Amino acid sequence: QVQLVESGGGLVQPGGSLRLSCAASGFIFRRNAMGWYRQAPGKQRELVAVITSSGSTNYQGSLKGRFTISRDNAKNTVYLQMSSLKPEDTAVYYCHARIGVPEYWGQGTQVTVSS
Repeated sequence: QVQLVESGGGLVQPGGSLRLSCAASGFIFRRNAMGWYRQAPGKQRELVAVITSSGSTNYQGSLKGRFTISRDNAKNTVYLQMSSLKPEDTAVYYCHARIGVPEYWGQGTQVTVSS
């Protein structure tokens, strides 16, 4: 059974940093690309970043330079390091995996950027 469990969200002041984690199980993690998406209130879910099985990364253009996606295959975990956070980064952040045809989502972790 595929499971994706996010953690690390919370309340942070503008300009601050957070690191999100996604612990994966139920599939061969090292063989799969992993992604982070986010959904702000009243908006569609959008891609934040993707990391392939070989470690190549891709970011939503406006986030590159502030956000860094990484993975630890020994721990079956993908990370999202976020820095210089802005109020507009406030959203629920979701971990994503596509395993063959099916795709899977975590339950999400809330990130709120506010003073």
